[in-house]
Amino acid sequence: MMEDGMMMGDGMMWGMGLWGLVLAVLLVLVIAALVKYIFFKR
Repeated sequence: MMEDGMMMGDGMMWGMGLWGLVLAVLLVLVIAALVKYIFFKR
């Protein structure tokens, strides 16, 4: 039971970390795409 509770807590923290990582990667990709688009237009 104790292990279950700890795993659940870790899972929630892992999920938040993963979402943060995914959002960060998406932001970097979007910014890179915008910069590439702007430089290509010029």
